[in-house]
Amino acid sequence: MRSSNAVLVVACLVLISNYAFLTAAGGDYNYKDALTKSILFLEAQRSGKLPPNSRIPWRDDSALDDGKLANVGFVDLVGGYYDAGDNVKYGLPMAFTVTTLAWTALAYESELSAAGELENVYAAISWGTDYFLKASAKKNSLWVGDPVADHQCWVRPENMKTPRTLYKIDEHTPGTEIAAETAAAMAASSIVFRNHNRTYSRQLINKAKLVGVSRLH
Repeated sequence: MRSSNAVLVVACLVLISNYAFLTAAGGDYNYKDALTKSILFLEAQRSGKLPPNSRIPWRDDSALDDGKLANVGFVDLVGGYYDAGDNVKYGLPMAFTVTTLAWTALAYESELSAAGELENVYAAISWGTDYFLKASAKKNSLWVGDPVADHQCWVRPENMKTPRTLYKIDEHTPGTEIAAETAAAMAASSIVFRNHNRTYSRQLINKAKLVGVSRLH
């Protein structure tokens, strides 16, 4: 399993730290530009209906039928992030990425604001958490994809024709790692949005508690 998104987020932490230092001490390297490009990478990995203000001109809407093959009827699983350069939406690295982004926003709020990227980081976090709320909408369950099937598709996401098979994590088919990390992502993100969107923040922490204590483990 690859986790390029997670690696990029860790790189963001380093870039923010260096940007803060060089802002004060001066330097020849443009860490602000590197930080911006790291966040643009995440935006390029977006799945679903893209917003009008998308900064990636060569990307378009994709995977708008995700959730259609759920064995309980249609489940809206549109959104989230693709992993690396393929069309798989890996729940575990995606959740870790969002968790790390959330703590980055909390620890480096002033630095991100100075770089003009704070709102973009908020948008990157909510793009992930919106998806997690959908994936955990049914009580005591969490939907995940099929990496084997999804890896058979080697075209740009906008042109996908292969089936998007789904599996459900529940008390009968548990998945400790993804359930725990998804709960962590929503819990950390709830802190980020506490002073910006209290309704959304409460929604995230309440769902995090349900996923965290549910019988998915």
